Amino acid sequence: MATPQEILNLINSKYELIDLKFIDMPGTWQHLTVHKSQISESSFTEGVPFDGSSIRGWKAINESDMMMVPDPNTAWEDPFMKEPTLSMICTIKEPRTGELYDRCPRAIATRAVEYLKATGIGDTAYFGPEAEFFVFDDVRYDQNQKSGYYYIDSIEGLWNTGREEEGGNLGYKIRGKEGYFPVAPTDTLQDLRTEMLLTMAKCGVPIEKHHHEVATGGQCELGFRFGTLIQAADWLMTYKYCVKNVARKHGKVATFMPKPVFNDNGSGMHTHQSIWKDGQPLFWGDGYANLSQTALWYIGGILKHAPALLAFTNPTTNSYKRLVPGFEAPVNLAYSQGNRSASVRIPLTGSNPKAKRLEFRCPDATSNPYLAFAAMLCAGIDGIKNQIDPGSPLDVDIYDLSPEELAKIPSTPGSLMAALENLQKDHSFLTAGGVFSEDFILNWIQYKLDTEVIPMSLRPHPYEFALYFDA
Repeated sequence: MATPQEILNLINSKYELIDLKFIDMPGTWQHLTVHKSQISESSFTEGVPFDGSSIRGWKAINESDMMMVPDPNTAWEDPFMKEPTLSMICTIKEPRTGELYDRCPRAIATRAVEYLKATGIGDTAYFGPEAEFFVFDDVRYDQNQKSGYYYIDSIEGLWNTGREEEGGNLGYKIRGKEGYFPVAPTDTLQDLRTEMLLTMAKCGVPIEKHHHEVATGGQCELGFRFGTLIQAADWLMTYKYCVKNVARKHGKVATFMPKPVFNDNGSGMHTHQSIWKDGQPLFWGDGYANLSQTALWYIGGILKHAPALLAFTNPTTNSYKRLVPGFEAPVNLAYSQGNRSASVRIPLTGSNPKAKRLEFRCPDATSNPYLAFAAMLCAGIDGIKNQIDPGSPLDVDIYDLSPEELAKIPSTPGSLMAALENLQKDHSFLTAGGVFSEDFILNWIQYKLDTEVIPMSLRPHPYEFALYFDA
């Protein structure tokens, strides 16, 4: 744990420039770089002023003055800036009231942790996200009144087996759904992922592993250790920042878009989670898969509220191109210790109580992690408070089920619009304890409708021409 004075001493000894990063409502990092003369001990309590009127989903122009409060525990030297620059992640405060801004995602995550403590259920929530992404060599797209298209390419893409390449096409392409995980020369991204992983470590993220993922066309995953809710969200944002900038450094581009490649696996963000109290894990017990009753109720809350929860954990129209029944996507609202098509999986952890956790497999990395983790925790708390029974586990092969049996298993919403409709009807579990405000939820729904759902519904899709042009 770093103190403000320790960070100030570090700044005075080495840095002229300080980069203050914060997350906007949809989930993108924004930043402001200031000279060290603008940072004092009071900056860590009162904040640094900035104009919030141009930040998506935030303030109107007549109430735009806001304060960003840096967290001294998030300080690291930014590896992508020419001049030595110290980076810190900030939470947003209202200068008029001195309170945390209720539309600041990091502030909402803070309130979620405070709510957990206030219930007496636990004092610490741990999260471990596993975010997948694609690395491409070329991306082009456009949408206007007379045309619309996208074009992606990867040296590893199965579609390039017949392409003429400089020096000759050597034929090492990843076949569909066979990217998990062959060695070089088929895997061309080993060194790139290594650099991404080690760069993350320099930025304070506790790294674990990296590997190629299932899909052709450069799908990858890096692994880092679980952390407390806010730590995990901070680390995930640092993860995405490092992945994108290392890729760009090497003339490539990385995307966390859930479904950029047709007819192959999409990118998810399986999210491990558990609750502890007084240094002891609460999810270990003598129930199914060594789960405690508390853990089963937590799962009950996740499954009950999942149709609304997905408005935060899978918040884009593209998210639902990944969550399609009939594939390996986790669309079944059930739990299992071995069935990866269930939305909640219980990882095999042996006899170690501290490792006992659940894995919610629906989310993807287009989500704002502070909002997604806070919403999942709120759903779990509601399950515990109301002792929600998750039902029986789904330990059968769903492909062996009859249509009648399959129809009995609830599934995830089929679109962002459906998820938003569910959020509209079911969000009291989020406003409990003052974690999310009613204003934030209604603003989120309207923002998603106005900027994503409605604009998408107005535009013809290229495949519609193939289907209907000669009607």
